[in-house]
Order: sequence, then structure tokens, then C-alpha cells
Amino acid sequence: MMLRFAAAGALRAALLSGAALFPAAVSAQTVPPFGPPLAQSLPAISVIAGPDDALAAGTALGGDGLAARRPTTGDVAALLRGLPGVSLYGNGGVSSLPALNGLGADRVNVLVDGAPVAPACPNQMNPALSTITPTRLSKIEVLAGITPVSAGGDSIAGTIAAESAPPVFAPAGEAVHTEGKLSASYRSNGRGVTGAAEASVATDSLSLGYSGSWSRAGNYKAGDGQTVRSTLYNVQDNAVTFGARRDGQQVTVQGGIQTMPYQGFPTQRMDLTDNRTAFLNGRYEGAFDWGNLDARANWRRTRHTMNFLEDKGGSAGGGMPMDTLTTDAGYSVKATLPLSARDILRVGSEFRHTHLDDWWDPVAGSSMMSPLTYWNVKDGTRNRLGTFAEWEATWSPAWTTLLGVRNDVVWMDTGAVQPYSWQNSLGMGMGGMMPMANPDAADARAFNARGRGRTDVNFDATALVRYTPSDTSAIEAGYARKTRSPNLYERYAWGTGAMSSSMNGWFGDANGYVGNPDLKPEVANTVSTTLSLHDAARKSWEVKLTPYYTYVQDFIDVERIGTLSNGFVKLRFANHDAILLGANLSAAAGLYEDDRIGSFRLSGVVGWVHGRNLDTGDALYHIMPLNALLTMEHRLGGWNSTVELQATARKDRVEAARNEPKTPSYALVNLRTGYEWGNVRVDAGVENLFDRQYYLPLGGVDYADFRAGGSRGTVGALPGAGRSFIAGMTVKF
Repeated sequence: MMLRFAAAGALRAALLSGAALFPAAVSAQTVPPFGPPLAQSLPAISVIAGPDDALAAGTALGGDGLAARRPTTGDVAALLRGLPGVSLYGNGGVSSLPALNGLGADRVNVLVDGAPVAPACPNQMNPALSTITPTRLSKIEVLAGITPVSAGGDSIAGTIAAESAPPVFAPAGEAVHTEGKLSASYRSNGRGVTGAAEASVATDSLSLGYSGSWSRAGNYKAGDGQTVRSTLYNVQDNAVTFGARRDGQQVTVQGGIQTMPYQGFPTQRMDLTDNRTAFLNGRYEGAFDWGNLDARANWRRTRHTMNFLEDKGGSAGGGMPMDTLTTDAGYSVKATLPLSARDILRVGSEFRHTHLDDWWDPVAGSSMMSPLTYWNVKDGTRNRLGTFAEWEATWSPAWTTLLGVRNDVVWMDTGAVQPYSWQNSLGMGMGGMMPMANPDAADARAFNARGRGRTDVNFDATALVRYTPSDTSAIEAGYARKTRSPNLYERYAWGTGAMSSSMNGWFGDANGYVGNPDLKPEVANTVSTTLSLHDAARKSWEVKLTPYYTYVQDFIDVERIGTLSNGFVKLRFANHDAILLGANLSAAAGLYEDDRIGSFRLSGVVGWVHGRNLDTGDALYHIMPLNALLTMEHRLGGWNSTVELQATARKDRVEAARNEPKTPSYALVNLRTGYEWGNVRVDAGVENLFDRQYYLPLGGVDYADFRAGGSRGTVGALPGAGRSFIAGMTVKF
């Protein structure tokens, strides 16, 4: 019986859901359950058990590893670079959109303190991970590919779970405990600065804490010394956390406000000129004789404004104001029931409500954008009720299985909309093009005349098995059916005019997008296998290879319905069938260890994915080319240093329908070092050491510079940032 429990713990932590990562050195917050880690790897990046300690596992970043990366960026999503299967869609400076195994944006289930966050912008300028800052982040976990049904529904790529710091309680024997932390960092490229403060006061049963930060940066420079416009940002974040615990039960309540006065978007026609979010989260955790209970409730309200910043010829006042108001609310309840020494049952339910208003005020003196308020989405609602059951069984020390089923019912609707004018008159097109007929009035009438309510009944299933024939090898295999319903913009963005369509779209291509109320949910069928080889003690070396194949029925892609000025196109969302196949390879080895000079370790990750639209034969959009990250790390006492080589192949397979740009291959070298002595930590580093000029494969088009140049010629791919010197300091007290 004890052997079975030990095997179950090991296996729960070892199956990587389609994205294996070598086990690595552990922080105080993250301990791999399967045994000792490989000696001195990337700090605090480790294989971790999935949500609710399910059999499936993923990769986690926390502790020292997170502390080392914080000074390098203000973008939480950017912290995930180099994890197997993870790539990033270019967006604003703190608003990258993560992708898992080639599937990104809404296809990834992103949870912030247990709750999904719906986009409150037609360009997704405020995605879920932008609502929490790196300084407030305590841990972030990634489950890619095959994920347990307990990890969430309404997604087909996997789950990313970001958690803020839990309440601090006084240790035994201390009546009142106080602690705090001050941190600051600087990034030379763009003159980015971040300052943060934390403070807590607690007894052994009650806790009150505060966390606040401010981060801003100007436009960064590319490797050739040219300034990349619309890459500036400013974000302020404040949160208060209250905790209470007693007899194995804990209640946590957290509330806060986040403000973004501005954020530039180089690949979009608009910029963020104000974004204010207020949130309230509650969580109950209880341990009982029959098992564990985890219940959460969440509320969030976001007011978002788009306009033109100076780089695009405007300012926060005047120009072309566009506003969004979104309210998210919901709950989740999960219970873990150990039925026997062999069997564990997990059951749960969750409900998510989103209300969205998206309107564009009339512009004085404009014949095209007046006299009425344009309603892009009015009284849009998206409700989802999900339930799941999951059974894990440990049949022997060598065999463990996981089976789960899930149902999500999604109700969507929206009210009647309104164009700037009900007259179908001529108006100036985008960029000063020749007058053209504005079809928005006819589009609005047709949209209002039809039924708009939609109900999707979605079913998910996951089957996983792990076989461990020896203490040096393991084989994992699984199948998952995952379903995602369209978001409100994919179904209800109705305007086909040149201006109205070009204001919708989060793809960084400056094309125009039109919704489709008749879209069907995406259904992804994924199979994946992981082969793991390692030394018996899991200390010296390990190699993992995870190939995967995904067939997506009714994949939400696009079809061309017209053209815009300067070579951009007009697209309507449409269902197609698609496939993605790829592989993630990871390896790690300890090279040398000595008490006097420290330990040296070499690790690497390689990723490849291919995506194709089966109906058109076209490549899928934003598919990362072959890429690799090679890391050499040295540790000695409180000193930790890293040299990274990041290499990406040429991207020449692109989606023709969106005029996706090709990008050349490149290699970058990054250096980081940190020293921790007592309550003080100092970090320093250089990103893009040789100031290499390169272009982001998933960065989109450099629309801001194209517009600044008079919108002449062909718009190119967005350049990446040149060399940046980084410094940071943290003081605890």
C-alpha cells in the first residue's frame, strides 16, 4: 500500500501533458514530488503536479528562478520564455499573448488567482496575464497539450495558472510577525524602471498584507539603433490581502486596483490610453476526513480606452476614442476524494459570467465618425457553467492512469447595435484613401434583424497512462478532446466597413476583422507521448522527448472578404479544419561540481511545430519556427550566474490569407547573474549581448513605424529589442 502511494506521488508529478521539462533545482516554494532534482539547473523551474495534484504535470516558475527573471521585464508572459512548448504573440510591452504548442490567445486557459479574465478590448490590449505584475507574482504554472479536465475547460491548448503571494502567517512561538520587501530594477533599453513594496503583519491565525508596484518604459531601440515606436508603457498595481486560518482550514480575501495610463501597441492601429481595473477574490481551502475542498469566488471590473498616442499622431484627448467596459464574475469549487489506496476522485463545478459593452464616441468634425455613438458590442453576455469528474488509479508501482470527463455549457447573446450614422453615405477611408461607401448602416440593420443568442454544449475528455519499467526510464501517453467556444468579438463584431473592421483584431497584422454569429466551437483531439530517460538518482542527467499531434475540427480561422488601403485585407472569422504536429525536446546534465568553485550545469530545450489549415492548405498563423534555448549555469553559495544562447530558425512558412511577414533566423546571447546575502539580493545582466538586429517571428507587423513613415512601401515585421543592461536590488526586512 505504501509503495502504491509513493508511486502515485511520483507519477502525478511526472506526466508532462505534452510539454516535458527536465526537473531542475528547487526553491523553497516548489519541491518536485518525485524525488531529488537534477543538481543545480535553472533555479525554481521544475516539473510540478497539475492542479489538485492530478497525474498530469507541467512546468512551474517560482522562488529564485522567478526572482532572477523579474528585473528583465515588466511582462508576466515574457517570464515564460524558454519553457517547452511556450511561444509569445507580440503585443504591447506588458501584454504579450502566450501560445502553447502553436495554439495561442483565447485557446489557452489563463487563470489569474484561479479565475479566467475575459479580454476587455477588441485588440486584447489587456489580456489576462497583464492584470498581474511580475512583482506581485508568486508562482506561475504551465500545462501544455493534454491537460486534465480538472485544470479547466473552454480551451484547447492547455492551462497557465498565475498566482499572487499567499497570506503570511506568524511562525510558531511568535505572537506578532511583521515582514516587508522593497525592490527596484532598471533596464537601459527603453529606460525601463520598476519599483515595488510589500508589507505584512500577522499572527498565527490572521494576516494582513499589502503589495504595490509601478513600472514604466519608453520606446525601445532595435539592434540597428533605430527606435521602435509605440513600445512604451506605464502600469501601477496595488493589492491588499487578508487571510485567516484555523484547524486545517484557510480563508483568503484579496482586492486591488490596477491602472495603466498608457501602453503603446506597435502592431495595432490604436494604442491603450487608459485602463483601470478593480478586482476582488475570495478563496476557501479546507482539509477534512473525507478529502480536500478548494472553493473560489472572483469579481473584476475593467474600464478600457483606446486612442492614438503621439507615435501614431495623436494624444489621449481627441483623436478617435474607443471605450470598453467589462465585468467578470464567477466561482469554482473542487473536491479531492481519496477513495482507497488505489483510487482518487476529483469532482468540481465552476460558473463564469462576462458582460461587455464596447462603444466608440462620435468624433466632432468627422463625417465618417459621427453623429451617433458606434456600438461595436452592446450588452454582450457570455456565461459558462462547467462540471467535471476525474478518476486517478495507481494499479501498481509501474502503472498509473487518469480518466476525466467534463461538460461546459456556454450561453452568449448581445443587444442591438448602432453605427456612427444610419445613412449609407460616402466617407474618407483609413490613411486618407479615396472616398468609399460605408456599409456599416446596412450591416447594423442586418445584424439587429437576426437572432443573436447562441448556446453551445461542449464535452471534454482526457485519458492518460504512465508506465515506468525501471528507475531510469518512463513512457507516458495520452489523449484529450478539448473544446472552446468563440469569444464575444469573434461572434459579434459586426461592421464590415474599412474603419470599423480594422479596429477589431488581436493578431498584430493591422488587417480588418469581422465577426461571425454562426461560428461553431473548436474541438481539438490531441494525442501525445513522452519518453523520459535519466540516471537512477535523477541527479546527473535527463532527456525527455514529447511528440504530439492535434486535429482541430471547426478551427476558428479566417476568410478574405475584401481589401483595405496599403495592401491590408479584410477578414471574416470562419470555421475550418486544421492540424498541428510537433515535438518538444529537453535535456539537462550536471557537468562539474566542486565545493570551492561551485557547480556547472548545461541544459537545453528545442521546440518545433507545424500547423496547416486542411480546407485551404494555408499555413496556420503565428506558428513559431524551429527554436532552441541552451543554458549554462554556475552556482556557488549565494551566487548564481547564467549564460543563455537563444536561437530561432528562419520563418518562411507563413499564412498567405493575412499577409504574414517572413522573418530571418537569428541567435541571441543573454547573461544574468545574481547574489543573495542575508536579506539583500542584487541582480545584473545583459539581454541581447551583441546588440543583434532581428525580427520577432510572432511579433506581427511594425505598423507604428510604417504609419510614421507616411504609410509608404510594404510594412515589415516588428524588430526585437537591441542590447539592454539590467540591474536590480531587493531588500527584505
